[in-house]
Amino acid sequence: MRALQVRRNIAMLGMARIASAMSPVIAAKMGPLEMRTIDDPECPGGANAAGWHRVRTRLAGICGSDIALVEGHASTYFEDWVSFPFVPGHEVVGDLDSGKRVILEPVLGHAARGLPLPFDGAAPADGDDYAHLAMDAHGGALAPGIQTGFCCSTGGGWAPWFWAHESQLHHIDDDMPDERAVLVEPLAGGIHAALLARPSMIGVENPVVAVLGAGTMGLAAVAGLKRYVPEARVVVGARYPHQQAYAKALGADVVVPGSELQRAVRREVGGMLVGGQLTSGAHVTIDAVGSNSSVSDALGMTKPRGRVVLLGMPGDVTLDLTGLWHRETELKGAYTYGTETLADGRTTSTFDLAIDTANHFEAERLLSATYPLADHVDAIAHAASAGRRGAVKIAFDMREHS
Repeated sequence: MRALQVRRNIAMLGMARIASAMSPVIAAKMGPLEMRTIDDPECPGGANAAGWHRVRTRLAGICGSDIALVEGHASTYFEDWVSFPFVPGHEVVGDLDSGKRVILEPVLGHAARGLPLPFDGAAPADGDDYAHLAMDAHGGALAPGIQTGFCCSTGGGWAPWFWAHESQLHHIDDDMPDERAVLVEPLAGGIHAALLARPSMIGVENPVVAVLGAGTMGLAAVAGLKRYVPEARVVVGARYPHQQAYAKALGADVVVPGSELQRAVRREVGGMLVGGQLTSGAHVTIDAVGSNSSVSDALGMTKPRGRVVLLGMPGDVTLDLTGLWHRETELKGAYTYGTETLADGRTTSTFDLAIDTANHFEAERLLSATYPLADHVDAIAHAASAGRRGAVKIAFDMREHS
């Protein structure tokens, strides 16, 4: 089949990194992502294995981590957690051979690798030991890989079809449009970050949560906060006017240009500005950008003994952490999703919450454009400059293959 594939090529990664400073189109052309004719992946569990299903891609989103990889900016940390060559694509809605539509929960967890769950009812990303993600499974038929879309054995959503384990699949109702369903995976990530804000607000009157950045993930965090952490007053810094409009539409209490976020937080909580840091600040700041400057800004606008949640993938950053030490700030990663505990003590999967949220907010409004797989250079370039071009989420549309 014809699919987009990433091969481990240091020279291409280096050229893409240089080219990305000039043009996302040039970076996409020179990077490690190529359209190829590849062999159909074999079922990881064997021809008669129970639990594995062929998923025919309908829509597959382009994530910030995908762009970082294509443009040569992905952290070398992940080299030991993926298996080359792989087909990207982890934000997927597709069809099973039965015709039933499903959404992919991409983490290749314990069940997919034939291992006992860390606890009854665990989601793929649950557990506090990631050893299984770096192991061969099913007699070597399932190579290491943190997710579908980063594993050479399963394939990924940037292809006409791929393999997924039943533990990764969520069946959806017929009345949920594909354009809404493809936003569920990023919404799950934003909701997970929103719920990680809650512990720092327990017993706090009128807590303030700042959200730095309003691309797909920042808007997903806003949606999660308004839906499941309603006690929080949400203050958002959004760089572009269309992002500001979306943040307001999702219910953010205060929306300002990104450069004015610290000032807006200060208006909410009071305090002084000393050496670029607020003496008070937001109880929690969710950094949905993940750059050197955004992490520093997030630390500077979070109150002493508050929490910074890193939703945007930070990569290689250089920071002066004296303020974090002095202010006893907690720095918390928000990589993925799993089993969540709500305010009333109930537990549920992040994906169930994300499906509910996608339907509540009619999340298809965030899908700005779709492209056929053959136009991947234009699609990647559009996604890489989405904010500047007035877009949010870009996806590949393969419904003619379904």
